[in-house]
Formats: sequence, structure tokens, C-alpha cells
Amino acid sequence: MPKNNASTIPNSYLLPWTPTYWKAAAMQVKDIKVLVTVAMMIALNVVLTIFVDVPIPVGDNLRIRFDFLAEVVFCMIGGPIIGVFGGMAGDLVSYLCHPAGAFFPGYTLSAMLACLIYSLFLFRTRVTIVKIAIAKLLVNGLVNVLLGCLWSTITRDHGYVFYLAKSVVKNSIMLPIEIVLMVLVLTILVPVISRFGLVPKPLKKFLPVF
Repeated sequence: MPKNNASTIPNSYLLPWTPTYWKAAAMQVKDIKVLVTVAMMIALNVVLTIFVDVPIPVGDNLRIRFDFLAEVVFCMIGGPIIGVFGGMAGDLVSYLCHPAGAFFPGYTLSAMLACLIYSLFLFRTRVTIVKIAIAKLLVNGLVNVLLGCLWSTITRDHGYVFYLAKSVVKNSIMLPIEIVLMVLVLTILVPVISRFGLVPKPLKKFLPVF
């Protein structure tokens, strides 16, 4: 099997509750190829955050955003350690480039937590549609809804339930769309980036369900 430049650990599937998994994640920090690729994905994340979204003519403030796709890719490549710091860097750089109101660290924490979830479900694992769906469900439910409403309550004028009702509807509508986007992007990218040793080679040409 191909090996990472910075590690003697084979670039193969690992379980996140094992020491080998976290050793592999730590060694990614020393891999120049990984760091360069992640930096490019963070830059893409910033560009997508600031400039790219597609409004949906249903409901209030519904937009298809694509910045999370760059997060998913660099989390899958870099693992949980790089993913968490990459999420923090992407959020801070996006704010510095395009500030919208006063800075609030809660949203940076949310970005870091989302990247941790993506990493735990996609780094050094057999990427499947079910894992993608669970990861996105957790991000939308825990990060976007529960934490997002808390941050809105702290920084804005209404109570938690007001933001919760709107956020549940919005994230429920967006969830299947975002899962489909993740599946499409990873179906295309995983076979490509696996040739460069950035992720384990998939067992099948297309993403399996389980």
C-alpha cells in the first residue's frame, strides 16, 4: 500500500477509537503534500463562503452554500487535528476578508466542531453514503441548529425558541440537498485524490451505500 511521506503508517482504513488512527492524524501535520492540499481547500472554502451561494425561492433566507464541500475534502484528507485547525483558520480568514457585524467566537467554535465531525466520519475510512449522511445530519443538527441558535440568542434580540423553529425548518430542507452534493463531489474526488496517496484507495469505483 502507498505510504504517507511523513509517516510509516500505511495509508489504509483505520478506526477512530484506536491509537493508530490518532497517530496517523498527528503525522498528517508533517506531510507537506497534505498541508499544501489542505491550504488550497481552505482558500477555496473562503472564496465559496464569501462569493458563492444559490438562493432557493422557498421560505426565508434559504440558500445553497458550497463552502462546506471544501471543508469536507480537507477534513477527509487531513484528519481531525488538521480539520479542527483548518475549520478555525477558514472561519477567521473569511471574517477578516468579509466581516459581517461584530466578531463572535462561537461561530468559530461551530466551524471547528463541524470539521471535527466530518473528519471522524471521513478520514482514513471507507467513505459510504450512510457515513456522509450521518456526518451531515450531526453537523446540521448539533452545530447549525443547537449551537447556531444559541449563538443567535447571545448576539441578537430574540429568544432561543424563536431561532430554533426557523433553524430546524431551514436545516431540514437543506439536509438532503447537502448530502446529495457531498455524495456527488466525493464520488468524483475520492478516486482522483487516492491516486496521489492523500486518501486510501476506494474498494469500489463509486461510493457504496454502507
